[in-house]
Amino acid sequence: MPLRLNPRAAQNGAMTAAHTHSSAQDAQARALLRRMFDAAIASAQPALCVPPHLPTPESLRGGRLIVIGAGKASAAMAAAVEAHWPGPLSGLVVTRYGYAVPCSRITVVEAAHPVPDAAGQAAAQRMLQVVQGLQPNDTVLCLISGGGSALLPLPAAGLTLADKQAINKALLASGATISEMNCVRRHLSVIKGGRLAAACHPARVLTLTLSDVPGDDPIDIASGPTVADPTTCADALAILQRYAIAVPGAAQQLLQSGAGESIKPGDPRLARNELRMVATPQMALEAAAQVARDAGVTPLILGDALEGEARDVGTVLAGIAKQVARHGQPAAAPCVLLSGGETTVTVRGQGRGGRNVECLLAMALALKGQAHTWALAGDTDGVDGLEEIAGAIITPTTLERAWAQGIKPHDRLANNDGHGFFDALGDAVVTGPTLTNVNDFRAILVVSSAGNCLPS
Repeated sequence: MPLRLNPRAAQNGAMTAAHTHSSAQDAQARALLRRMFDAAIASAQPALCVPPHLPTPESLRGGRLIVIGAGKASAAMAAAVEAHWPGPLSGLVVTRYGYAVPCSRITVVEAAHPVPDAAGQAAAQRMLQVVQGLQPNDTVLCLISGGGSALLPLPAAGLTLADKQAINKALLASGATISEMNCVRRHLSVIKGGRLAAACHPARVLTLTLSDVPGDDPIDIASGPTVADPTTCADALAILQRYAIAVPGAAQQLLQSGAGESIKPGDPRLARNELRMVATPQMALEAAAQVARDAGVTPLILGDALEGEARDVGTVLAGIAKQVARHGQPAAAPCVLLSGGETTVTVRGQGRGGRNVECLLAMALALKGQAHTWALAGDTDGVDGLEEIAGAIITPTTLERAWAQGIKPHDRLANNDGHGFFDALGDAVVTGPTLTNVNDFRAILVVSSAGNCLPS
């Protein structure tokens, strides 16, 4: 006798199968997004990207190799140098608290980021001392990565560390771009804007850089301590006025008088400088794209230098994801929209913010629970804003799950509380210190509504 199911049992079975399929889709999509993010981070690991760019012992011509550097990846970069350099070396690098890597010949100092502290100031002073009295046959290997600007706070004459801290906090909350923030920082410093390289003269300076800025402009990576700076004090003043940022009288005088001018292109002290970009956001996006291809998903890299207010960028990216789902443009599902760059947040609320989670929350609101769409956004250094959280993931059920907990997404966005929102849902992405930094990573996965979530 054939097995018969009553209509209610058949309906319940169908609902169970649908739920199981939905859960499998969600798990598959989350796993793929995380693999892409991990691949982006792995592509920029100093152990991989630094050794091919080291000078040869023969190129030193009997001179010394002095290593200096600053940034979230600088300690890992220093460790890579030690592992691959056969001869003697010495030096000093400064990195973020928690990002130190053991080194035997290079001193590693930890300091605060994104708001500088006294440890960073002391490290900057020591670094200038390390490069005093160098000779023409000496080589300075400078290891620079994102975060170096806050980690090398050495205020110009008349300014205090407290002044720099206040200005830095105001810039971070203003919505200014990273390029604008670093322009101001360069003109209120005695080590940024090419001044560190000038202090190394007459030695040769080779700078190895991991880019964390849109466009990979070296003057904006750690505020360009070893490269010439074409911007001026007048540019810095205009930025402060644009965002209505009040500064101490000494800073105002420094900029108005031109006494804060940085090292300009053509300065003879920088004639023996060379810079090599060893890892960039584009390289990280290409690594993620290959993971997508291996999974049978079409990758589209929308750009490695997307900027703007985080919530606005999230809304625009949601619009592109809608076009994919509705019209198969600019690619048919399954596809993933990849982008990098650095958005900004104008702080209006009191929440636990971060530019990546703010972007994601705005994206979720704009998608309105669009089916078969997932997204991940995170900072490749593992820290979004002030939190030890890289970013988060959104799913088709993000808003539904928030409402079920009594959480109001619009209110959380208005309060700049992205981390609080995603923590409550269990959707935060935590990597721990990644020991690298190639800016923000965003991936929006749109899959087919029929069949399996992803190609098998």
